[in-house]
Amino acid sequence: MSRGTQNGKHAATPPPQCRCAIYTRKSSEEGLKQEFNSLDAQREAAEAYVASQRNEGWSALPDRYDDGGFSGGNVDRPGLKSLMADIEAGKIDCVVVYKVDRLSRSLMDFARLMEVFDRHKVSFVSVTQHFNTTHSMGRLTLNILLSFAQFEREIIGERIRDKIAAAKKRGKWGGGPPPFGYDVDRSNGSPRLVVNPAEASRVRHIFERYLELGSLLSVGEDLCKRGWKTKSWRTKAGVVRGGVEWDRHSVYCTLTNPTYMGKVVHKGETYQGQHEAIVEEETFRRAHVLMQKNSRTRGNELRNQFGALLRKLLYCKGCGSAMVHTFTRRGNKAYRYYVCCNAIKKGRARCQSGSLPALEIEKAVVEQIRCVGQDQSVLEETLSASRAQAAAAIEQLDAELRIVNRGLGRNHAEIRRLATTEPASSASAGRITDLNDQIREAERRASEIGAALERHRAEVLSAEDLHAAFADFDNVWTALAPREQVRMLQLLINKVVFDALDSSIEVSFYPSGVKALAGGAVEGPEAQA
Repeated sequence: MSRGTQNGKHAATPPPQCRCAIYTRKSSEEGLKQEFNSLDAQREAAEAYVASQRNEGWSALPDRYDDGGFSGGNVDRPGLKSLMADIEAGKIDCVVVYKVDRLSRSLMDFARLMEVFDRHKVSFVSVTQHFNTTHSMGRLTLNILLSFAQFEREIIGERIRDKIAAAKKRGKWGGGPPPFGYDVDRSNGSPRLVVNPAEASRVRHIFERYLELGSLLSVGEDLCKRGWKTKSWRTKAGVVRGGVEWDRHSVYCTLTNPTYMGKVVHKGETYQGQHEAIVEEETFRRAHVLMQKNSRTRGNELRNQFGALLRKLLYCKGCGSAMVHTFTRRGNKAYRYYVCCNAIKKGRARCQSGSLPALEIEKAVVEQIRCVGQDQSVLEETLSASRAQAAAAIEQLDAELRIVNRGLGRNHAEIRRLATTEPASSASAGRITDLNDQIREAERRASEIGAALERHRAEVLSAEDLHAAFADFDNVWTALAPREQVRMLQLLINKVVFDALDSSIEVSFYPSGVKALAGGAVEGPEAQA
């Protein structure tokens, strides 16, 4: 009797082997670092189901096809891509999931996946929703379940969008990476933006420098020279993002972000935010107007084709507005003027200065500079004004240093509170890490302010400095080409103020420019902190 028979009967034919791949997915990353997470629970249920079908020849493949933190609304998932690659390679006979929506929540995507399954004769099984895709009734059931899964996803999306819209209308921060100048305070449950004093001063500096230079690229280069970086933050996974060099794009994003005015924007509508503003609305508006002007003219105004000596230096005392250089042509001759911006915007009747002949006011300023070294009373007035200017700058830096030090004190107190009263957790550890980063940044800014204070104190002018700088001004001035004269005044003069009531002008100097001229060479004024 042959080995394959018993009592004259043939032994039962073993069932065909069915290689089962288990696919798991979870939309969010929450809880994935736990020892036993949702993906493990899905796989355990699927393995138990496959084991119950062992008599049918089913066996679970050891390879894991897991997608933690990936939405089911698309197929751009590493675990799913690996699964489809093994199906194409003929390594899989059946795909097992805990629920249908683990594979996909999109009816269109699911139909495409099923086409691939059918082409390679791969069956599909849901542990909690029993059906068989080899029968028409099973396919109908599957499509109905998937339609509800897609409907549920769309409803959830609509609820989230409505919640975000309602929160922003109330001025709440909508989440995402924190903007430069702010940190995220999560101590009261709902996250909110709080001002980072060290970064906030840099944001104000960016706006001031753009209004001064009128060029995104120039501002970015200035920030890189200072060694400043963009906002750095840590994700929930502990990955550090940002902290790169400033460029034209990052400067543009900063200058156009209404968050710095204390505003919140949603779908084109602006709402008053619950966070503190860093930049005044007027400053933000001026920067926005200048960017629009530069985009229309492509920076032609920056070329200074007529060699205007007082470009970006001349201001109207009556209204505080800048006076811009312009010209008119009569035949082949150009007539140059300086016109008050307030008069341009609201009409010349609103400003006493109106327009000034460019050549006359430029000569008057040069003559006043020449008189500094020749008239003792002018020398004393210039010296007094320069010292007052230095004192105001020092006072402003002292005030900022106090703000930074208060912020340091709050951060240190928060770390002590978390270390002594809060239970040890990943959230508290992450918060302490963020606070330590803020402390390092604030200490760096405090060091910068300290260096700027030392520089300003060292730059306080003496009568000897002024006399040495302007004693030989005539010879130096006449030896310079027109473009070099423009450059010299830009480096030497901080501001020229014209008073239309008595037709007087007031010139204030950069201390560093005066000292450089006294030393025989004019260098750029020290960058303001």
